[in-house]
Amino acid sequence: MLNMGGPEKLEDVHDFLLRLFLDTDLMKLPVQNKLGPFIAKRRTPKIQEQYSKIGGGSPIKHWTSMQGEGMVKLLDQMCPETAPHKFYIGFRYVEPLTEEAIEQMEKDGVERAVAFTQYPQYSCSTTGSSLNAIYRYYSNRGESPKMRWSVIDRWPTHPLLVQCFADHVRNELRKFPEDKRDDVVILFSAHSLPMAVVNRGDPYPQEVGATVQRVMESLGHCNPYRLVWQSRVGPMQWLGPQTDDVIKGLCERGKKNILLVPIAFTSDHIETLHELDIEYGQVLGEECGVENIRRAESLNGNPLFMKALADLVQSHLKSNQPCSRQLTLRCPLCTNPTCGETKAFFASQTLS
Repeated sequence: MLNMGGPEKLEDVHDFLLRLFLDTDLMKLPVQNKLGPFIAKRRTPKIQEQYSKIGGGSPIKHWTSMQGEGMVKLLDQMCPETAPHKFYIGFRYVEPLTEEAIEQMEKDGVERAVAFTQYPQYSCSTTGSSLNAIYRYYSNRGESPKMRWSVIDRWPTHPLLVQCFADHVRNELRKFPEDKRDDVVILFSAHSLPMAVVNRGDPYPQEVGATVQRVMESLGHCNPYRLVWQSRVGPMQWLGPQTDDVIKGLCERGKKNILLVPIAFTSDHIETLHELDIEYGQVLGEECGVENIRRAESLNGNPLFMKALADLVQSHLKSNQPCSRQLTLRCPLCTNPTCGETKAFFASQTLS
């Protein structure tokens, strides 16, 4: 189960940021081996302060473990022919790191492995980076995998995922005052990307848009909505409009009942618990004079979401395909040669 991960304790924050700012798949910085550590050190106190306000650490490992346990329990019932199933967590920037997960799998004698991204919508900077880490694990050692690998590389419109999001939106809409409910604007918020990445042909924006479209169809287009983007960092151009700017703009135009929906995150972490809940829901909401601002609950321990994960794995195993057709296509203006090598590595896996 591949994801970015998040520091569980305040003392883990520096190493998390260090790995993040040294990841050339995620970002390209001038003299990155020097500038990356400098930025990580400079940002650590601020990020530690944010984590201290949400309980002292990220709950992403807790939720991923719960989701994994629910998924394999269902899979053992749904697919007895491939049982027993076991999940491993492979985080990109905190332990258990992706490389450590592979080592453990090799030690455990795993014969058949599925690299299952926990980002429903594909981006080279998220899922792509995790898959590159798997490829590099083997290429750096000059080894071939002992197990047969395949990839679930995206699932933005899976029916049960869409149903989970729609249910959570409905549940939260009911908590608005009845006379305000029809006036609520739904803001689907996803992590933004630098425009340099978008303009290379990264598929993330349209895949997030596809999720939003399906969720609104499921809701019968009950309220007006927008797709907005959060978590911009630094001076470069990022995909917009930014979530905070949209909240301000809506309030200025008299739209003061707002529902935030994290549409590209499947469990709570700092972008939901601090950025959406505190920075926007509390501080910005008060500054702008919102009447009601709420956030739809993340998917976290929802049993239907665990069923979605199990269904994805079951369908994937039955397909006997190493990856989606989309994964085989590099971004048309890709500048990272490792991406091509990673895609070839997974596409060439023999499963039968």
